[in-house]
Amino acid sequence: MSVRAPVTAPARLRRGSRHGWFVAVVSVAVLAVIPVALVAASALTPTPEVWAQLWAGPLPGMLGSTLALMAAVAAGTLVLGAGMAWLVSVYRFPGSATFGWLLVLPLAMPAYVLGFIFLALLDAPGPVQSGLRALLGPEVWFPDVRSIPGAAVVLSLSLYPYVYLLARSAIREQAPATFEAARTLGAGRVRAGVRVALPLARPSLAAGLALVSMETLTDFATVSYFNVQTVSVGIYQVWKGQFDREAATELASLVLVFALLVIAGERLLRGRARYHQKGGAGHGLRPVPLSGVRAVAATGTCAAVLTAAFGLPVAQLLWWFGADVLSGTAGLADPRYVGYLLNSVTVAAIVAVSCVAIALVVTHGTRTAGGRLTAAAAQLTTVGYAIPGVVVAIGVLLTFAYLDTGLEALGVPGGTGLVATGSVVGIIYAYIVRFLALGYHTVDASFAKVNPAMTASALCLGAAPMRVMRRVHLPLVRTGMATAAVLVAIDALKELPIVLLLRPFGFDTLSVWTYELASESRWESAALPALTIVAVAAIPVLLLVGRRPQSLEGAR
Repeated sequence: MSVRAPVTAPARLRRGSRHGWFVAVVSVAVLAVIPVALVAASALTPTPEVWAQLWAGPLPGMLGSTLALMAAVAAGTLVLGAGMAWLVSVYRFPGSATFGWLLVLPLAMPAYVLGFIFLALLDAPGPVQSGLRALLGPEVWFPDVRSIPGAAVVLSLSLYPYVYLLARSAIREQAPATFEAARTLGAGRVRAGVRVALPLARPSLAAGLALVSMETLTDFATVSYFNVQTVSVGIYQVWKGQFDREAATELASLVLVFALLVIAGERLLRGRARYHQKGGAGHGLRPVPLSGVRAVAATGTCAAVLTAAFGLPVAQLLWWFGADVLSGTAGLADPRYVGYLLNSVTVAAIVAVSCVAIALVVTHGTRTAGGRLTAAAAQLTTVGYAIPGVVVAIGVLLTFAYLDTGLEALGVPGGTGLVATGSVVGIIYAYIVRFLALGYHTVDASFAKVNPAMTASALCLGAAPMRVMRRVHLPLVRTGMATAAVLVAIDALKELPIVLLLRPFGFDTLSVWTYELASESRWESAALPALTIVAVAAIPVLLLVGRRPQSLEGAR
């Protein structure tokens, strides 16, 4: 007869501690899901009167503009992203290795910065049209810049690196056997690429287009520059212009439906086909050297795209900034710049530290508590990154509204008052919901490199989960935590729709200041905050591509 050993107090303590970590992970998931769930609930329980008012107003036009813009940007980024990826991956020409990583730099140029630069250069008072009128007369024709095509061009130039990075990786990971078989059967390189290589890269292309569509859907500033009335613009106008919370919520639920359709469309684009190849992940397609006119054309094409998307905008910002400094009207000594920079850095730092700390708790808690429910809760904490920022912002407003109602029921007059006045707390909460996925996935990737035997050994030796995290996990994942903090802080610094919807009176950031100055056509004054945003945003991009030249040369 076996005798069951009694459960010791330390064992009970460790078991209770593991339950505590499970509760912590679930609590984070609930807080992350609440704003999105509230907007989703409004989509499931529509208000007929509100929808009748919206349909009788500008909503049909907003829907048409949103769909047309998403389709145009998807097509533009597919052509640019897949085209550039194909060019630098399967051909060798002067500068091909360098362009392979330089073409990622437009990721550092927010669309709302690129948009006002192109508008300043190409609009009727700008130098391009003024020069054409001086040369060809005042009646010379020029396409309307403030239009859906104009906005689509800017967004395509800003967002094509999403498609480019994924397409390039997919092309380089393909085994050459299938492509060479098509070439053996008489297909040229271009035809074999269109009929064989690109279809095999369809999962990557679908993922890139899904990211592009999400960014297009949530964009507010760029489309407002170009007088394009999308649903996201409508949300801002309804909330800030009319203070109609119900109508703004209904529009946000429509954006959420669009986002879910984008995710479903990405899965449909992948289809049920299988994309693996015999021979496994080969060394990629062998680059073919180009010479003569073809080499010049390839180099010129890459240079033109990079110049339009990054080089020319940065040069123009530097020119405006220099002119503004020489005129003595502004510069680094402008007290508004210092104040807005401080606001931006403070919020970004708080959000970065919060996201990394929460990600550490969730990741450590998942490994400590174990179980499918804990793992599912951990995945739910990342839901905000797949949802447009305007939806998250409206969800936070709804959360505070319900919180006010509860506090008023408890006898607190006015509740928090944050719905009417805005709040930095609301901005931070929305940012954490939006960017927690960046912190979680980066920290989780570092945890994946920690041998589970180390954690199990520490627990078996009697260490409590908190001590295991402090003495074992933290020293091993510091690099990942630092990387996560940088990524979150930079995304928070660039974010515009959330802070526009939730900011309190008198609270501005660099992104808001840039948008407001650009909306007033004060291009030179907008150069300094825009340059600051671009310079900071370039940090993770440079870290991403810093090792590319060597790896590219090695691959070739």
